[in-house]
Amino acid sequence: MNKKRSTGSVKATGNRNTRSRSLRTSIRRLPSWMRWGGAVVITAFYVWAFYYFFVSPFGFRWRALFGEPDYPQGYEIHGIDISHHQGKIDWSELRNAMIAKCPLRFVMIKATEGSGHIDENFQENFYQAREYGFIRGAYHFWSIKTPAREQANYFLSQVHLEEGDLPPVLDVENIPADISVEDFQREVLTWLHVVEDKYHVKPIIYTYYKFKESYLSDQRFDDYPYWIAHYYVDKVEYKGKWKFWQHTDVGRLPGIKGYVDLNIYNGSYYDLKKLTIGG
Repeated sequence: MNKKRSTGSVKATGNRNTRSRSLRTSIRRLPSWMRWGGAVVITAFYVWAFYYFFVSPFGFRWRALFGEPDYPQGYEIHGIDISHHQGKIDWSELRNAMIAKCPLRFVMIKATEGSGHIDENFQENFYQAREYGFIRGAYHFWSIKTPAREQANYFLSQVHLEEGDLPPVLDVENIPADISVEDFQREVLTWLHVVEDKYHVKPIIYTYYKFKESYLSDQRFDDYPYWIAHYYVDKVEYKGKWKFWQHTDVGRLPGIKGYVDLNIYNGSYYDLKKLTIGG
């Protein structure tokens, strides 16, 4: 048995070697201009593929990592969003931070996730943001594992917004695989309605623009302010109305070690103040 397998293997290897030699011989018989032309075409294809798949989609990220990023033009109201991933923040340094020669105006802070997790730095960040003069907001990260009403009630039990704070934010980026889009939308609306009943303001919906178009395009969501995530582009591609744009996740600011998400507000500082609770 071993001998037969060995013989078969030798024959297969011999056939492959024969085909390989035949191919090389055929290529050598081609005119030189055809060989060079083929090499140029193949090289050009690989260069194009590398640029299309690895460079173009992340051009803004590359600029941000290896040079000064190109911040969105025409916006003056800048902000950040933070969580425990930013570690301990030096708020005295952050207070004087400038983005594109404009002061930092607002800070969005991760508060809760699901129905039982609070960000370990939320209370500290939430307190310090107001102490250092920023307009602050708090967001809840949507979980696909917990009913919406439980998540909303947990958020309300942990987060106590005041006048001058931004409306509560729902960060929704995932849809369960085992429910319909209609049922998913009903769950999201449940969270929004429960929280709205508490604060009497429309919560802000954070999501990325393709998710919005795919799963939240129902007109029942049209009255809510949107915070759209779309990185490494010169302008947000979402065509609907939006209030905030998270344009990069590789921002650098004094007082924060490592990267931080940068955002802009689509309006004036007066408009931003009007958006706040009691504004």
